[in-house]
Amino acid sequence: MSTVFSILGMIVGIGSLVCLIMVLIKLFKEKGVLHLILGIICPLYPFIWGWMHVTRLNIKNIMLAWSGCAVVQIIFNVIGSLAAQS
Repeated sequence: MSTVFSILGMIVGIGSLVCLIMVLIKLFKEKGVLHLILGIICPLYPFIWGWMHVTRLNIKNIMLAWSGCAVVQIIFNVIGSLAAQS
């Protein structure tokens, strides 16, 4: 059972990665290469930057999907690790 939740967590993580890439593209167009590199090193930066500029860049759907994927991924990984322990 823990394997199923781990696989689901990885699938949702791919969705989160896709959202990260889309926000990184917007970040690169706005700020340049150095901010892109910082965003690749620390994904929390584009997450916060995206929410700060959500209305101006019209990326509300991307940010909502990214936030949802992050929450669901955490839930699946916690359930998977708890199931593996029992």
